[in-house]
Amino acid sequence: MSIPRIVEANFIKSAQSISDSLPEDMSEVVFLGRSNVGKSSTLNGLTRRKNLAKSSATPGKTQLINFFETRYLYKEQSYPVRFVDLPGFGYAKVSKSLKEVWQKNLVEFIEHRVSIRLFIHLRDARHPHAKIDNDVEAYISEFIRPDQKYLTVFTKIDKLNQKERNKLKRDFPDAMTLSNLKKNGYDRVHYEILKSIFVIDNEDKNEIKGAK
Repeated sequence: MSIPRIVEANFIKSAQSISDSLPEDMSEVVFLGRSNVGKSSTLNGLTRRKNLAKSSATPGKTQLINFFETRYLYKEQSYPVRFVDLPGFGYAKVSKSLKEVWQKNLVEFIEHRVSIRLFIHLRDARHPHAKIDNDVEAYISEFIRPDQKYLTVFTKIDKLNQKERNKLKRDFPDAMTLSNLKKNGYDRVHYEILKSIFVIDNEDKNEIKGAK
């Protein structure tokens, strides 16, 4: 079985808005989620780089759009993909004026960035029905293009017992789960990223589905 893996990952730039972002010359995967969902840990886990994405102890402190260029290797083929880390939402300790500018910049980026091919919405498995997450999903569904895809990934799955995991699977049958603590679930996310952007075959799909 061949499993997609990232062999290169580098931080390129931080931007405040779409106007000072990188050129739209590479397919992008956008990671979004509320503060403290484990976004930085997920990016570091996927890329196997301990400190590629910097996490903050203060929710809402990371206010920039961060760009990372990665290169996948899958069946001896190379696939370049750009990861985009958006500021976490659901923060509180940000001034009202900054919050207004921040929201405007993010809305413009999310709705009009042509190179976005996949939205990965990270949600906390301990709070699967959080209203703010439901609102974000509904918002993106209003403008998502036919060439874009949306993937829900629940983090912190290791915090649930088996009964809670079974209920999560029933409530969100199409979602994926991962544990940054135990480093489980990355393979399926990698595969979904490549499948969403490039034309790859499905022969490894079932095996990857059960991979840790």
